[in-house]
This record gives sequence, structure tokens and C-alpha cells, in this order.
Amino acid sequence: MSGLSIKNKPYDFNEALARCNLDLTPRSIETLWVNVTRQCNQACCHCHVDASPARTEQMSREVIDRCLELLEKYDQIENLDITGGAPELNLNYDYFVSQARKLKKHVVSRHNLTVIFDGNPKNGEEKKYLPEFFVINQVEILASLPHYESRYTDSVRGTGVFDKSIEGIRLLNAVGYAKKESGLILNLVYNAEGPVSPARNKELEMEFRNALSGYGLAFNKLFVVTNMPINRYLVQLEQSGTYSDYMNSLVENFDTEAAKRVACRSLISVGYDGRIYDCDFNQMLGMQIEASKPLTVFDFDYDVLVNRRISFGSHCFGCTAGGGAS
Repeated sequence: MSGLSIKNKPYDFNEALARCNLDLTPRSIETLWVNVTRQCNQACCHCHVDASPARTEQMSREVIDRCLELLEKYDQIENLDITGGAPELNLNYDYFVSQARKLKKHVVSRHNLTVIFDGNPKNGEEKKYLPEFFVINQVEILASLPHYESRYTDSVRGTGVFDKSIEGIRLLNAVGYAKKESGLILNLVYNAEGPVSPARNKELEMEFRNALSGYGLAFNKLFVVTNMPINRYLVQLEQSGTYSDYMNSLVENFDTEAAKRVACRSLISVGYDGRIYDCDFNQMLGMQIEASKPLTVFDFDYDVLVNRRISFGSHCFGCTAGGGAS
């Protein structure tokens, strides 16, 4: 079932679930999705984290060690998904990755393809070693690329970012990423300004593949993520007077199968300060889990969390429109 009609604010996601007889309860906790910093070498105009070089939030070694304790304690948590900002700008990023790998956890790292060249805007620390570091630790890379055309990418991220991004993919390919025999995974992320159907998703992947092959570049998969109507993108929508149109589009393209697959049913999001949330988007809105306990990684209780009620808001329509965004 798809094609709901909820024309007035607030856009009630719980109402949409009820009308479709959906009860989206947690299935498991397979992944810790950990935001280690809101600092970034870029300031993308659609960023739901509101990340930039000026941000100072950093996950401490104490919180990282606690996350590692949880990964070691719970065999059910098989994956560590590290995000930011540019996660590599956390001073303990390398330690976090290498220790998680020693625990035989699968590590996914969000990556913007340019931090390799820009380094740390605060202390000038170089990051040119990252491709080799990723290989040593068998890190799966989830790299964001606004578009396969330079004009669009630079309009979102700044002049010259496209060329750096192309070179970043080239460096990753050079060390084996996206080559079948290596087993090293390089997936790309495209932020869409509205719902994208599964068929259009396949078309976009082919467009990206064809365009990047012209540069001699390769990747494994393209993930299409709907721009979330929060933080910077919300400001854009409101300033342009298109917020209602955007939300109506998301609601009208609500898909029950996409809803069943939302990522919050199989993960927990951890903030830089150790607080826990249902997902990274809820984290950026300050929407902590509904359970009275636990609230942080230091009083983490797997059984309580896997039996919690997930907190939903109007932004959740972004994960259930078209083919979904989770």
C-alpha cells in the first residue's frame, strides 16, 4: 500500500502507520551507529548533522571504550557504523576502527572523499594515509557523492570538491576498493531531493556507473537517500516556501514495504556524548529513546532496548517514501 494523503501539519507518521496496520517494533540490535564528531572539513547545504569545520563536538576515548565493551559483550551486535561530521576527524577514530576489527566486528565508515586531502581543519593533521588504513582494517566505505557532474557537486559542497572527490575514489580504487578479487567494498551515497522509486534508483546507479567509468573509476553499489527535512535542508525548504510541497510528496509516496525495512528496527544510534537514540536523524533532533532507562551507553541494556517503542516524527516519511532511504 502507498499513496497516503495527509495534507496538514503536523505530518503524523504514527497516524500513517496506524492507517496501514503497521507496528514497527525493534527486531534486533545488529548495528551500533556511532556519531563520533560533528566536525567536518565541509559544510554541505543539505547536511542533517549541521556539520562544519567550526563544530567542536568530539566523542571521548571513555565513550569509545564503552562502545567497544558493548561490541565485545553482545555477539548480536555484529556491525559498527561510524559517522560524523567527517568521522576521521575524531582523534580516536583510528583506535576505534582497529579495536573493533580486533573484536571481529564488521566496520562501516561514512566518508566524504575529500578529508583525505583536506586533513583536520583545526590542527592540520594530514589524512593521506587513510586509503591504506582502510585496507589494513578491511573497512567498508560508504562515501557520499552529491552528483556525477562537477557543477552540481560543487554547488552543494563548494568549488573544487568534485575534482577532489574523483581523486578520492581513484585513490580508493588504486588500493583495491570496488575490485571483485579484493573483497573491499566502496558504496556511494546520493542524496535525493524527494522520493525515488526502486526503478529510478537502478537508473541512477547506472548513470553514476557510466559517468564515473569515464574517469576510469568503479564502485560497488549506489544508495539513494532522501534528504531529511531537518536542520540545513529544513531551513532551505522553509526559506523557499516549499516545505509543505516537499512533505506532501514524501507522504503521498509512503510505501509499506519500505516502512517495514526502516533501519531503526535493527540498530541503535550513539551520540558523541554517549546518549542513545533510535537513529542518527532522531539524534540530530534530540529525540532520545522513549524507554526511561537506559539513556546512555553506560547503562546500556540490550533486552530493554530491543523491547522499546521506537520514537517517530514527521521526518520519518523520508525513510518510507518510494523505495525507502534506510
